[in-house]
Amino acid sequence: MLACKRILSGNMISALRVHRSSKVVVSGHVQRWLSSQTDGEARIANVLKEKFPLAASLKVVDISGGCGAMYEIHIESNEFKGKRTVQQHQLVNQALKEEIQGMHGLRIFTDVPKH
Repeated sequence: MLACKRILSGNMISALRVHRSSKVVVSGHVQRWLSSQTDGEARIANVLKEKFPLAASLKVVDISGGCGAMYEIHIESNEFKGKRTVQQHQLVNQALKEEIQGMHGLRIFTDVPKH
């Protein structure tokens, strides 16, 4: 943590202290964690919001370090109700058909909202 304190600004350190108390794990990509979405994350999120308007939860993360080669998607939607996991993933893959062509990999986590 000492090395991080030397690099990070006072505001970022304060934000980390607040989040540390919430048991957030801080990795080597602290600045990325504190920044906004990448263009690729926003583009994918917009496509998924349009395709799954009933989504209760949606999270898109560029896990390639920001270059856009690999993403992780977490989505909860009532549109998945009654479908097996593989069918849910096929729906996400179909929605992202164009975007997937430029990717190296994609992790998909789907679920139906609990309430």
